[in-house]
Amino acid sequence: MIPHAALQVVERMRAACLDGFRLISNDQPDRLRVEERTSGPPAVWLHNDRTDLAWIVVDIGERDWSRLAYQFGHELGHVTSNSWRPDAKPAAPSQWLEEALVDAFTLRGLALLADNWSRDPPFRDDSGFGAAVAVYRQNAVERYGKLATEQGNSKNPNAWFRQHRAALEADPCLNAFAQAASLFILEEYERNPATMEALGALNRWDGRSAIPLEQYLEAWKDSCKKLQASPALPDRLQELLS
Repeated sequence: MIPHAALQVVERMRAACLDGFRLISNDQPDRLRVEERTSGPPAVWLHNDRTDLAWIVVDIGERDWSRLAYQFGHELGHVTSNSWRPDAKPAAPSQWLEEALVDAFTLRGLALLADNWSRDPPFRDDSGFGAAVAVYRQNAVERYGKLATEQGNSKNPNAWFRQHRAALEADPCLNAFAQAASLFILEEYERNPATMEALGALNRWDGRSAIPLEQYLEAWKDSCKKLQASPALPDRLQELLS
């Protein structure tokens, strides 16, 4: 493997994911550690060594840069959303929303990475790989779009949420319903990237995701107010999901 190649991909993806909005959280790590493991899902390791270090775990193949970028971007979304300290264990019923938010976060980042890679590749004579990143992202979007159509959320997120709320809330992970939800969130990110600053106001309250969605969204808006951040994103999600 090219020396430091993975680091270059991670740095490029971090820049892409954080492009266009302010980091407003008052509880962000001093450092990021990215570790590749050969088994287990990608995750933020909620270690308890009392350091301000966010520890991201990925599981990729050799030089599988698209997969590395996707996995890293998703977990970076959790870090941006204040889910990196030991008390940040995922919990029902509202964890699905954070999962959808951070998956849209990495899908947007992949689009920017693909464009940047094509124009200014991190490796010599490798501009063509930008197209491969774009294809990887498009495959994910199409897969989620198929799920959304099957679930009936492409036209009416409110009716979709009412129909599938029990399934959404029972599984605190990136389940098929959260994947479908990431698409209408992605539309909001692409329409106005500045609203993504609200991610930094997530989970800054007692209970974190272990409270009902109605309370979760209100707590999120209150947190935005305290950090002087725009509440446009939680306002819009409240409108879409009623």
